Amino acid sequence: MNKKLIKLFIFINVLVFAALLVDYRQPEILAENYLQPQSLTEADMPEKIVKTDEEWHKLLTPEQYRITREKGTETPFTGKYNNFKEKGVFQCVCCGNVLFSSDTKFDSGTGWPSFWAPFSNKSIEMADDSSLFMKRTEVLCSRCGAHLGHVFNDGPQPTGFRYCINSVALKFVKKKGGDTPVPKKTRRSHRSNPDRLRPDHDLL
Repeated sequence: MNKKLIKLFIFINVLVFAALLVDYRQPEILAENYLQPQSLTEADMPEKIVKTDEEWHKLLTPEQYRITREKGTETPFTGKYNNFKEKGVFQCVCCGNVLFSSDTKFDSGTGWPSFWAPFSNKSIEMADDSSLFMKRTEVLCSRCGAHLGHVFNDGPQPTGFRYCINSVALKFVKKKGGDTPVPKKTRRSHRSNPDRLRPDHDLL
């Protein structure tokens, strides 16, 4: 009887560990599940851009440099795209990489522009961030490595994620006739862990 209880205890612990591992990688898994963009032009990402700090200083305003190259944060409710309603796409202010579509933008009430999906699975990259005494997932431009913001798992369906992005890191391009290409809706294939990314962790 004792051996059976020990085996059951080990089995339960293995299941718990597996579930925690899935939740830890969830933002990365989410990006992997997005469908490809709708044209070859959109799917073919440009060559990565690498510049020195001096070169970025010349290209960017002081605030743009602070946010995108030094991982800064703009004051909430001050960004020009927080309550922005126009249709189009949002590009990286540093390199022009298409990051998000207005069709996935929503009002999160946090004071920063929020999206429930990136433009495509090649638009952004994610990295662990342990700054400010908390564990978060940083969102970066996949082309130039610019800091954009963070992703949290308290967003709306169909993904359940909230990409909380600095307005300063974005450049808007208005739609000029026709439909703005956006990622198709995706299923949420993995359970989220509300204790890992809490809604009150709204610091970018």
